Amino acid sequence: MAVYYATKAFVLSFTEALHHELKGSGIKVSALCPGPTATEFGAVAGTNISPALDRITGNAKAVVGAGLKGLDRNKAIVIPGWPNKTTAQINRFLPRAAMRAIVGRIKV
Repeated sequence: MAVYYATKAFVLSFTEALHHELKGSGIKVSALCPGPTATEFGAVAGTNISPALDRITGNAKAVVGAGLKGLDRNKAIVIPGWPNKTTAQINRFLPRAAMRAIVGRIKV
């Protein structure tokens, strides 16, 4: 999970930098941050979604639609759904140690 979360942070930072650097060039760059999404990935990977995540799992078609809409509007970051938007911002209010503890409890 350490590599997964570090990679997510890199991709988000890299996307924001590209978005800024390519402003005005006609090239659009967006990072889609979908949160848990209902796909066959978990079954294929042999993992189970925790019941806590199951309640906020997004519909794949809606996530794709939000991503394409955000890209069309040239948004740097697209976070579909209010539960994902809320959880994406919670780290602004909690200490890093608390965030580590919360993330450490999530079983994917």
